[in-house]
Amino acid sequence: MTDAVIVDAVRTPIGKGKPNGTLAGVHPVDLHAHALRALVERTALDPARIDDVISGAVGQIGEQSMNTARWAALAAGLPESVPAVTIDRQCGSSQQAIHFAAQGVMAGSYDVVIASGVESMSRVPMGSQAAGRDPFGPQVAARYPDGLVPQGISAELIAAKWGFTRAQLDEFAARSHQRAAEAWSDGRFAREVAPLKAPTPDGALVDVTTDETVRPATTPEILAALKPAFRTDVWEQRFPDLHWHITAGNSSPINDGAAALLITSPETAKALGLKPRARIHSFAVAGDDPLLMLTGIIPATHQVLARAGLTPSDIDAFEVNEAFASVVLAWQQEIGADPAKVNINGGAIAIGHPLGGSGARLMTTLLSVLEQTGGRYGLQTMCEAGGLANATIIERLT
Repeated sequence: MTDAVIVDAVRTPIGKGKPNGTLAGVHPVDLHAHALRALVERTALDPARIDDVISGAVGQIGEQSMNTARWAALAAGLPESVPAVTIDRQCGSSQQAIHFAAQGVMAGSYDVVIASGVESMSRVPMGSQAAGRDPFGPQVAARYPDGLVPQGISAELIAAKWGFTRAQLDEFAARSHQRAAEAWSDGRFAREVAPLKAPTPDGALVDVTTDETVRPATTPEILAALKPAFRTDVWEQRFPDLHWHITAGNSSPINDGAAALLITSPETAKALGLKPRARIHSFAVAGDDPLLMLTGIIPATHQVLARAGLTPSDIDAFEVNEAFASVVLAWQQEIGADPAKVNINGGAIAIGHPLGGSGARLMTTLLSVLEQTGGRYGLQTMCEAGGLANATIIERLT
């Protein structure tokens, strides 16, 4: 069985996922196409060699429906002969796309494949795919008779279970903004980001070059003034012991963005004159309690480290999706990871979390971080709705 390697990775700048966001005027198909096109141009690959495009998207409705990956591939100018498929593992959709792409290469089913993801939360609001209907059904309701909860309540439950204070959450969030701002200032995102032009409401085109939700001036004191985001009478009655520490400031924002990676085998890369940047070393997916929901990254990390024969101290850089500060802090405590190695260039609280595009975005950033620090192994993990999580270890080659 051959290895799977990452030749290159690219992402768009991440926009604010609201009507006044810088990318709100870009159709999600075109946003996704921009990442695909930039990837092909950077590698100078003959696009006819691409065996498949595997893409993640969460809001598969409206402008992100009808197998949106296929239309993005065509919008990017790829040959009509190149197939594409859209998958949904919630927030981990494009990280799962990376796993599927690697599995296809390792099994010999693919020679060259793109793994990518997109989410335009300004145009396809979060949760709109449920269309006001019950997505769970009566048998799930019978299994969990007290009822499942939104992710914000799960984040509160995690904060309470691990005993995190509001100050700890806000300090973590402020540090994410500081790290991302420093990374932008130092040019550390330059290689991974493909700027684009986006229309404004009046029809003018503007250059979008940076992540819109990074706030360099954010401090713990500023974040401390924000009100709890998920506190209601209903949830207070059900969970009277919660302290209500989760705010918009220590949670990831709503965003627009896309990212894409080119994955192949070492043999195919050599034949095509391509130089791989990293080897996909090991990967895992795990299920966990759907009430806590966001803790699956803990068993997923244990699984992928065991498969790789590595320990946390062997990992030089971690990318852990910052859906909420409490999630990363709980993972950090359970895994024993060095905080200095976690989200070195900032995380989703600052950079943003465009759901279906985040797994590919994190991997794109992880590649950059390993090359910038000279690290060998990087580990990425992502919590997902329903109590799921993906984890991936890569090994830098350049």
